[in-house]
Amino acid sequence: MFGAWAPGEDVAKLAYYGLYALQHRGQEAAGIAVSDGRRMVVFKDLGLVSQVFDEQVLSSLKGHLAVGHCRYSTTGSTTWENAQPTFRTTATGSGLALGHNGNLVNTAELRDEVAALAEAPASGRAHVQASTDSDLVTELMAATAADIGVEEAAMRLLPRLRGAFSLVFGDEQTLYAARDRHGVRPLVLGRLERGWVVASETAALDIVGASFVREVEPGELLAIDADGMRSSRFAAPEPKGCVFEYVYLARPDTTISGRSVHAARVDIGRRLAVEHPVEADLVIPVPESGTPAAIGYAQESGIPYGQGLVKNAYVGRTFIQPSQTIRQLGIRLKLNPLRDVIRGKRLVVVDDSIVRGNTQRALVRMLREAGALEVHVRIASPPVRWPCFYGIDFATRTELVANSLEVEGVRRSVGADSLGYVSLDGLVAASEQPRTRLCAACFDGEYPIALPEEARLGKHLLEVSLDVPAPDVSGAASGDAGPISVGYGAAGALERP
Repeated sequence: MFGAWAPGEDVAKLAYYGLYALQHRGQEAAGIAVSDGRRMVVFKDLGLVSQVFDEQVLSSLKGHLAVGHCRYSTTGSTTWENAQPTFRTTATGSGLALGHNGNLVNTAELRDEVAALAEAPASGRAHVQASTDSDLVTELMAATAADIGVEEAAMRLLPRLRGAFSLVFGDEQTLYAARDRHGVRPLVLGRLERGWVVASETAALDIVGASFVREVEPGELLAIDADGMRSSRFAAPEPKGCVFEYVYLARPDTTISGRSVHAARVDIGRRLAVEHPVEADLVIPVPESGTPAAIGYAQESGIPYGQGLVKNAYVGRTFIQPSQTIRQLGIRLKLNPLRDVIRGKRLVVVDDSIVRGNTQRALVRMLREAGALEVHVRIASPPVRWPCFYGIDFATRTELVANSLEVEGVRRSVGADSLGYVSLDGLVAASEQPRTRLCAACFDGEYPIALPEEARLGKHLLEVSLDVPAPDVSGAASGDAGPISVGYGAAGALERP
């Protein structure tokens, strides 16, 4: 997400470049809403930022306030209706545009509230067409903003949202930014010579020439308008930042909680070399997110560092592609071995994580075919054994290769000569954050935000009718109506194997 309040600046282009810097966080859709103080215009579409916007579109988006978003879906399918910013008109005719990073866990409750609003006599509210938790938040905020204003509506609604949310939203006059009480997803504030910007990562501030001011605090709502910037607290902070940001999600040139992501990843590589040493001839990274850890591994182990894989810069991140077919195709499109570098070598291959195992399996096979004598895989995160319900789309435990296999089983599955993961203690130490301030649920299964029953979870919860008989996973005949959404991302999600 990216937001700007900057009279006299071309805020549409600021948002465009800000989103360009954040493209790694979402590649399914992009959008920008701009206000000139009188009306708000939203332009969004499916695709990358560079595909959605051109000079003609950007020149038509004139104003002093912008809200931008590039989407990585965790609730709802990849459709135009689900692209962000989401937009609503209040009863008084003002606009409200909102961008959301994260994922809520009380989405079913919010859906029921929105349905009740639409059915209320003379409510004037239409049924929601989109199927995202973000759209529900926008609808609920717009429904009450007409009477009490957007700021007060947000102060009433935000404490009722459970889960992970970093929000950037605005009406015609004011830009807002908010972060859930746990601060699961990052959100930062920057200063321009003639205004303010908010963004998901500090790297986006650098791109637009904004100076970093501070992080938006957990449980904080910021409002920026002609009167300046003001801060309100809607919840007491209980910090639980996502440790996976340090492993994969964030750019290496971003800073989180005062810690350089690149420095943290190099440190992880050093710790990985201490925890899982091996005799080898060359350390190579799986580019790009494995590169800093590979540098750290080589530095600590004394094994030479080299580039053994060439990445096609025009292929998106395989992890966040929405379909398994595209994901598997993307692995072969993405990487190619340098045969003269790796032939006859014992390799240490450093990657950021193993989620499904597809990348590593194809990679080990490619390296052996290219002449590698041995392939020792080293992973800069612990085994991912649990689904994330706070903004990362690996929803079911059956997708996670480490869910049902111990390390030796994963090693055999991917075909490596040896396999080593960094310990959770090592990862936390590299982040330089106290363990109590981090969420590591995908590694240890300890969810800091209480989850509802499985029937009210799942990526496609808002797209599936709950009164359809669900398949009986036990194999017994049953005609009882059940939570069909379970089959779409939550079945067995919280059960230990």
